Amino acid sequence: MKRFVYAYMLGWCSSNNVVVVGITRATITLMGEKESEVELIVDTGSILTWVKRGTLQKIGVKPRWEKEFRTIEGRIIKRKTGLIAIRHDGAEAGIEVVFGDRGDAEVLGVTALEGLGMEVDPVTRVLKRTSLLAL
Repeated sequence: MKRFVYAYMLGWCSSNNVVVVGITRATITLMGEKESEVELIVDTGSILTWVKRGTLQKIGVKPRWEKEFRTIEGRIIKRKTGLIAIRHDGAEAGIEVVFGDRGDAEVLGVTALEGLGMEVDPVTRVLKRTSLLAL
């Protein structure tokens, strides 16, 4: 189980052998009272975007809510969340962001991807524009 968890966290696929499939990263501009560029791991398995608390505080983002999250190990943790505007490749979106603690990965979640109108190209491992779905 630990091998699978470790492989999952690194963006690898695990069966009998560990096979590297790659990690997609994106440079995102965070827009609070100030702006800051961060490089985030794109995680389509994460609903929300996670950024270190200190980074968010430096640009003036305020926590508004506290939510519970289940970790990949099954533990329940609590984190503050807030609202922020983000930009990537000319597209902007307003999203809910998690104030990450020490040890939390910084990731761009699927709601941010949807808001930006972006998806991960599985071949090039870069973000590309896509149509927004009206469901």
